[in-house]
Amino acid sequence: MAQLWGGRFTKEENDLVKKFNDSLPFDKRLWREDITGSIAHAHMLGAQGILTEDEAEHIVTGLKSIYQDLETGGLTFDGSSAEDIHSFVEAELTARIGDDGKRLHTGRSRNDQVALDVRLFVRTCADDMRERVLSLLDVVVRIMKDNLDTFMPGFTHLQKAQPVTLAHHMGAYAEMFRRDVKRIEDCRKRLNECPLGAGALAGTTYPLNRDMTAKELGFDRPTGNSMDSVSDRDYAIEFLNDLSILQMHLSRLAEEIIIWNSNEYRFVEIDDAYSTGSSIMPQKKNPDVAELIRGKTGRVYGDLMSLMTVMKGIPLAYDKDMQEDKEPIFDAYDTVRMCVDLMAGMLNTMTFRKDVMEASAKRGFTNATDAADYLVTKGVPFRDAHSIIGRMVLYCIEKGKALDDLTLQEFHQFSDKFGEDVHDAISMKTCVERRLTKGAPGRAAMEEEIRDLSDWLKAEQQQNEND
Repeated sequence: MAQLWGGRFTKEENDLVKKFNDSLPFDKRLWREDITGSIAHAHMLGAQGILTEDEAEHIVTGLKSIYQDLETGGLTFDGSSAEDIHSFVEAELTARIGDDGKRLHTGRSRNDQVALDVRLFVRTCADDMRERVLSLLDVVVRIMKDNLDTFMPGFTHLQKAQPVTLAHHMGAYAEMFRRDVKRIEDCRKRLNECPLGAGALAGTTYPLNRDMTAKELGFDRPTGNSMDSVSDRDYAIEFLNDLSILQMHLSRLAEEIIIWNSNEYRFVEIDDAYSTGSSIMPQKKNPDVAELIRGKTGRVYGDLMSLMTVMKGIPLAYDKDMQEDKEPIFDAYDTVRMCVDLMAGMLNTMTFRKDVMEASAKRGFTNATDAADYLVTKGVPFRDAHSIIGRMVLYCIEKGKALDDLTLQEFHQFSDKFGEDVHDAISMKTCVERRLTKGAPGRAAMEEEIRDLSDWLKAEQQQNEND
């Protein structure tokens, strides 16, 4: 296959240089975007009189046939000597329709062509990722609704701190994932400008209608500066940054699932479908899915840093370095997409051991602060109350008891301010229910948060249907 740029050269390309230079092995993934962009370009060329209507229609018909054959497997990339997806499509088009296929590239450079393909691809990825995270949020909110009264320890420094509920704990991740959705939506708004028509870097002398192609391809407007149009990958960096933050949130949740799944905690039972065993130890049930989600976070960060490093020293406008933009985008998207789906499936099938969680909260003295507050309500200065409860915790550790297990007589060994109501005052239920400030774990506050999340999710899903 002749190179698109071969006219100026008198020697064949070195085989190693060709292998080093060619991008079809990975950018063939952009065939849908490349053909869709070319169809819009052909429509515009015909409408502007740059090509005749018959020529434009001939080209569009040929492009649609290529699209159909690639979709069904009637056409493959196997054995192709094309340099990239652009030359593959153009050569195939010319083979099918003759010289009219050579007219498609009128008023267009591969620079604005690839800039368009990558934008279209990232836009599709953003829409898809948004929907996947919304599906994950559905699972998280369902868990919240089912566990308003599932008491568990809240932690600081990985030490048991105060009692919360599983609904409250999962609500923190719901807020993280909600922010992820909003970031992806913001990124999509910024990237939705069409670079087609920018040419190599300085536009073109042909009377292109850039507004027409932008509209046909679903963009809000054409890009503003032709040099920036072909050299901008900010939107891709922003998308990979959004994916990195999302993956970080998945990793944090995966880490907690790994801890909760351990024999020392036993807060959860991971479904067999999302666990693996040991080749030598028959008793093992390993949280490999959660561990891989955690491990792949470094890979996604690497994709982001790879693209940022590629772009950091590139002078205007287009440089071949930018061929390295695609593989990090593909890899990060594929990795995070799989991790989001796996996390949703793992959570949806996971068993939460409510009795173990509540017992852990009691054994961890998570109600110690509430016991001190109880004494304060009886007139004891907080610092004195703090000291009294500290001594009681030491006593309980020595006796192997929780504060809830102490008799009233044992309470009186430390202060005569304790009354018959102390056990009710420091129960897990009371400790949680008394925390009613917005965002706290109390039932009324949690029900408000769940309503807010549910309403927001419903609005987002309605937007999907409208779009």
